[in-house]
Amino acid sequence: MVNRFILNEVSYFGPGARKELPEVVGRLGGKKALVVTDKGLIKFGVAGKVTEVLDANGLAYEIFSEVKPNPTVTNVKDGIEAFKKSGADYIIAIGGGSAMDTAKGIGIVINNPEFADIVSLEGCAPTKHKSVPIIALPTTAGTAAETTINYVIIDEEKKKKMVCVDPNDIPAVAIIDAELMYSLPKNLTAATGMDALTHAIEGYVTKGAWEMSDMFELEAIRMIKKYLPTAVFEPQNPEGRNGMAVAQYIAGMAFSNVGLGLVHGMAHPMGSLFDVPHGVANALLLPGLMEFNMPYCLDKFPRVAEAMGVDISGMSKEEASQAACDAVKKLAIEVGIPQHLSELGITEKDIPALAEQALADVCTPGNPREVTLEDIIELYKKVL
Repeated sequence: MVNRFILNEVSYFGPGARKELPEVVGRLGGKKALVVTDKGLIKFGVAGKVTEVLDANGLAYEIFSEVKPNPTVTNVKDGIEAFKKSGADYIIAIGGGSAMDTAKGIGIVINNPEFADIVSLEGCAPTKHKSVPIIALPTTAGTAAETTINYVIIDEEKKKKMVCVDPNDIPAVAIIDAELMYSLPKNLTAATGMDALTHAIEGYVTKGAWEMSDMFELEAIRMIKKYLPTAVFEPQNPEGRNGMAVAQYIAGMAFSNVGLGLVHGMAHPMGSLFDVPHGVANALLLPGLMEFNMPYCLDKFPRVAEAMGVDISGMSKEEASQAACDAVKKLAIEVGIPQHLSELGITEKDIPALAEQALADVCTPGNPREVTLEDIIELYKKVL
């Protein structure tokens, strides 16, 4: 078996790393940027922390701020038109997964116009050319979209999330500046942090996992357990924020190359049908799905338990694996994640539609345990 690992050309880490932008743009030879972000980040001055660096160095740009929390096909098409009208030749994406996913869709279609309908990008689209150069600056510590070959766009007509997997979409440069995350609200810090933990755990046990990805995912789990509570409850703490910023990137490096599993498969329709924040959906589902997968993960879950700070000495594989599930649930509760679908407005009559989309989701086949539609229905019901 041949394993593949794709990463950014260059990445920068550390508080204040956005100040490297002039050197980065000069190396890329960029003349004008389309800054892809959202109105909230402009309103609260987060995007301004980046654009002031551009202004101070005379770097030309225009702003596209129509990014939605769960970006749609229409959202991406509007961004493509904005890019063309602006005369830009590269993209600066500022935001969470939504901004970076929108930027990826824009960048791919600009250089691969045969995919202009956007829906044809679902799955592993056979694009021929690399995206327009993207410089990605995450403002959340969760999705790791700045280092992945994945992006998610909602098909409004079918009311489903399209998971797109394409090596040509990875940002050329990632700038992980924890200072852009200091103002992230407590609930979003918790949700995005648990999203990162889901990436790490699913990436560790997915069918495509191997030695290199395992190394990264275990370290990400350890770091998230250490730093997430600090980031949630002490938002101005540089150590907590930077620790989470790095941890989520590490998790993304690995899962991008090996895939995910049923947690993401079940979380995606919760977002497309009920607009549930992705990190909340993942965090709510993760402990129960770990228990479902546990018989197939008895060699790996004890290592998860250790990374979560559990002393497993004297425990059987089964006991240590259950301890991993319990530790994950405890962390989710500690940082305030909802524990029931009913808290999110989802009822039992909604479950069949969710389950059908989950079974067809591109992430589901990576799950370590084979799953049926009936299994998924029962798993949703357990957290109703």
